[in-house]
Parts: sequence; C-alpha cells; structure tokens
Amino acid sequence: MSTDTRPVPEPRITVVGVGADGWPGVPGRLRRTVLEAEVVLGGRRHLALLPERAGQRREVWPSPLREGLAALLASCPDRGVVALASGDPLVSGVATTLIDLLGAEAVRVEPALSSVALARARMGWPAERCAVVTLVGRDPRLLLRWLSPGQRLLVLSSDAGTPALAAALLSGAGYGDSRMTVLGDLGADTESRLECTAGDWPRVDPASVPALHVLAVEAAGPPGYGLAAGLPDGAYEHDGQLTKRDLRAAALARLAPAPGLHLWDVGAGAGSVGIEWMRAHPACTATAVEADAGRAARIGRNAGRLGVPGLEVVAGRAPEALEGLPAPDAVFVGGGATQPGVLESCAGALRPGGRLVVHGVTLETERLLSEAHRDRGGELTRIAVETAAPVGGFTGWTPARTVTQWSWTR
Repeated sequence: MSTDTRPVPEPRITVVGVGADGWPGVPGRLRRTVLEAEVVLGGRRHLALLPERAGQRREVWPSPLREGLAALLASCPDRGVVALASGDPLVSGVATTLIDLLGAEAVRVEPALSSVALARARMGWPAERCAVVTLVGRDPRLLLRWLSPGQRLLVLSSDAGTPALAAALLSGAGYGDSRMTVLGDLGADTESRLECTAGDWPRVDPASVPALHVLAVEAAGPPGYGLAAGLPDGAYEHDGQLTKRDLRAAALARLAPAPGLHLWDVGAGAGSVGIEWMRAHPACTATAVEADAGRAARIGRNAGRLGVPGLEVVAGRAPEALEGLPAPDAVFVGGGATQPGVLESCAGALRPGGRLVVHGVTLETERLLSEAHRDRGGELTRIAVETAAPVGGFTGWTPARTVTQWSWTR
C-alpha cells in the first residue's frame, strides 16, 4: 500500500476564530500569529480588539464581501496574512468564502468554540436532535422548509431583527405556539437569554434583542409537509398546470436529488418538481424555466412559501431560455417536449451521469418519447392513476390522464 507523506503546505492566509470573550480568549500561539502577520483582515469589531502594532496593515472586509474580496486579496502578499472571524469560521463564516476563492490548501482555519456548540450546550440539545439553519445574508423564508411539530432549530441570525422576521413567518404558517429563545453574546460576560412564543413576539421590546445571538426554535404547530417527494397538490398555487402528486413522486425518484446537484425544471408550470428537488436537501439547487410570465411569478411565490426561496426562475421558452444556465445534473421536462430542440438541448447539457425525465400526455409527445427510447435507451413507462370519487350515492374510480414517462441517464 502506498502512502502520501507530503509536508503540510504553508497557507496563504490563516483564519483565526475569536470567541465572544474577545482577544483575551485567543490562545497565546494564535495571538503571536496575529501580531506577527504583515496584514490582518477582519470586521471593524474584531480589528478594534487588537493591541496596537506598528507597521501592521489592517483592512476591513469589503461590502459586499464576495464581490470585493478578490481585489482585496490581490493587494495582499502571498504569505503572512491573517483573517479574524467569529467563533468557528467554517460555520456560516468567512473561511468558507476564502476556501471557495483560494482553495483549501491556501487557507488554514483555527476555530474558536462555535456559537452553535455553545447554543446546544445552553439549550441541552444533542447535536443529532436539532438542525442548524443559517439566515446570515439569506432569505428568512428558508426557515419554512424545516417546519414540523417538535422540530428543534438553531437559527444563525443576521442581526437583531431576525427573531421578529422568524416569529412572523412561524405565526403565518400556523406555528405561533413555537418557543423562541434568543441566546445573546454566547460565551461573553454579557451573555443573555430571552424566551417568548412566536405569537407573543410582537410584545417584545426590539431594544432588548442583542445583535449577536443564536435563535433556538422549538416548533409547535400542525403536521408539516415533510421532505419526501410528493407533496399534496393543495400545497401549490396553480392554474391546473401542475405535475400531480403521484407523477411528481415518480419523476423525482428517477431524478434522484442529492446534495450539491443542480436541476433544470423545464416547462415548470407551478414549479413543483424544482421546489421538491430543493426541499430534499439544503445544498440542492434548481432553475425553473417557464414561458408564461404569470406562471413564472407563481413559481416564485410557491418556492418562498415552501421554504426554498433560492429557486431560480427564468421566464422564457426552451430551448432558447436554456442558453447560459448552469450545467444541470438532472433535467425534468414537464411541458414543451415537442418544441424543436428541447430534448436535444436538455440531453446535451447534462453532466456525465446526469438524469433526464420527460412527461407526456399527448400522442405527439408519446411518439417523440418512444423514438427517444428507441434511439437512446433508458426507461419508458406509462403511468395511470385513479382516485376514488362519488358516483351518485356510491363511490367509483376516476382516472386521470395517462402519462408517458421517459427517463434516461447520460
């Protein structure tokens, strides 16, 4: 068996986590690293903690961060750069952005105790029994994806206004009885705790909410939709252009969402397939392409209400609207398959190992899918669904339109 004994590379930048106890809480070896650095980057609050050191260059993070960071780093030397961050810099922190830009070998991370670990300790919540949701610089409607009775959430807040936004969302979703605990300045002498239900939050004085906090939520409300494919059709606002529940579940089973993968939902209608793809895991992303402007707007509303506001909606007709989109790992075509070039464009854009699923209800689409199956292979399936409904004083079966489904892996 061969082994790799390469020396640990010298990092271009070292990210030092600072706890709520500030500079005194930084270990001695890391204090020396900071004070010996040629350049120190950080927020104004962190830089203000440092003792004076003649000749050391200190730079505040640019705003917006990611857009301005490349230019800032280009002005720094190749070595001897330190960045200061709160707690664990890889928990919704700047180290993630730096690694994205520079690569893992160029960044050394020296974490302090994270706010998440401190919050779990204060609440007495084991790590495996709660979820962490970051709303730092993100749409607060992400919180709605997680709602189910008894769910425990640790919410990383953007600022003192986040609890009020969370309370309004919880109450609007029927979760006004959820317990909210604001854990302020964790690990500092000024640590605080503020408890209230979501429904009672409007009575809380906004001035009493610390800017630096973690919000703990114990969800209490009606049964949630869950994260499995096949949400009830009533979960969506639609005009009839909706991939129905059983067919949606069959399509998503073959599309196989997994963390970090990207989906195209082409001819998206109400956006249900793209929405449920993203609900499967927080790292799943999707682009919904819909020619009708009214439906495209509706997709955005559905996505926000179901906790995936990051769904990208493109108002346009395929295949022209597909140009320039991020390469997909999976594609669902729910409408417009007979439009010239759509199937070819979708199949050609897939990454290796990517999956294509197409639904058709007309004879013309069925013929097209039969030819695609003959030429490319894959799986061709006809799906017929019947539901029980009243027939006079009795009950009988009401059939929906039979759907032909073609699925293919590149």
